[in-house]
Amino acid sequence: MSAGGPTPPGKPQARALKCPGCGAALTVRSFNNAVTIVCDSCHSILDAKDSNLQVLQKVDAATREHKPLIPLGSRGKIRGTDYEVIGFERRTIHVEGVDYSWHEYVLFNPYKGFRYLTEYNGHWNDVSILKALPEVLPYASPPKVRYLGETYKHFQTARAGTSYVLGEFPWQVRVGESVEVTDYVSPPRVLSSEQTGNEVTWSIGEYMSGKDVWKAFALHGDPPPAIGVYENQPSPLTAQTKNIWLTFAVFLLALVVMMIGFDLAARNEQVFTGYYKYNSNQRGEASFVTDDFEVKGHSSNVEVTTGTDVNNRWIYLNYALINEATGQAFDFGREVSYYHGYDSDGAWSEGKANDSVAIPKVPPGRYYLRVEPEGDPGYGMTYYTVTVKRDVPQYSFYAIALGALLLPAILLTWRSLSFEHLRWAESDHPPISSGGNE
Repeated sequence: MSAGGPTPPGKPQARALKCPGCGAALTVRSFNNAVTIVCDSCHSILDAKDSNLQVLQKVDAATREHKPLIPLGSRGKIRGTDYEVIGFERRTIHVEGVDYSWHEYVLFNPYKGFRYLTEYNGHWNDVSILKALPEVLPYASPPKVRYLGETYKHFQTARAGTSYVLGEFPWQVRVGESVEVTDYVSPPRVLSSEQTGNEVTWSIGEYMSGKDVWKAFALHGDPPPAIGVYENQPSPLTAQTKNIWLTFAVFLLALVVMMIGFDLAARNEQVFTGYYKYNSNQRGEASFVTDDFEVKGHSSNVEVTTGTDVNNRWIYLNYALINEATGQAFDFGREVSYYHGYDSDGAWSEGKANDSVAIPKVPPGRYYLRVEPEGDPGYGMTYYTVTVKRDVPQYSFYAIALGALLLPAILLTWRSLSFEHLRWAESDHPPISSGGNE
């Protein structure tokens, strides 16, 4: 868009004129600031600076088909200032055989000058002309500019043509004229340059919701729904993603402190170890009981570790941890197996030659283990060690807790990245993959 600075009159008064083309009454709302005015009846484009309102362009009736969502003459408050809608323009770019059109509304306040609203597929922007040029960052790829300390990334460059106009404009508007439009985004803001020959105009827009526009102008009904993701539309997930990772960091720190505290407090005391062998070729009863041992202190977990020499074979041990005084038994079974070899994909391995299991909340007392081994017939002797410890720090709980904390953060981050993917899919720099943009 193009714009000139306002010349506020001492006492603002609208001018009443007549169209030289059809004689229809015209009202110039922007006083002496209008450069062109479009007749609402015959749609002739008139020179507002000419006392005779010279006809600059007669517009074909086929172009008279676009009704503004905000009627001309509507008044609303933008950023605390009252503005009146005085002009309406439809602009179109042609990209890869497809036309994309948006609407621009010219707003005017006799003391503040001109402001603009743009709308595309239900997405709105509050736009004003820059008072200083942005800094072009050299060697940036894709191109970037900086304005007021904020960096904007190049989104798209295209040729935009004017296809429909209505009302007043602070520049000499024409149907069919075109300019090169370049957008740089840093949601929720967008910097846009419009170049005609050697003349370049820069503007800055900030995203607005349709509901906010309707509220500002007290419009009836509901605004058209926003379709898709717009170039500078702020992601509703950005703040949530940041907050959830901050929350994750706090809980992770608490989890680490808990883990260190419980680890330091745990006795991790060995109370028994035994060395055994099992001959799978030998028939008959193979079960036995170990010597007894004492589990001291408060109720705590008891960890039973089995270390073996299995190699491309397995051994299964039925265990029972039995309280000597009460007869209370904790039954469990453990298979220990280890296999390895080579195939067309190279070396492989499966399983391991040792195993550990923790029994929670074992009361103090004297205990023994009943052990019943089983194995592959024909493999002969297997040597194994059984070690028992009490009050052993367990890390599986922390892993589960970490996963529970991490999962929602990852899911929300993925949704946020998907939003950005949709944003940049319509740009000159589409994402290489679904994970994000260049």
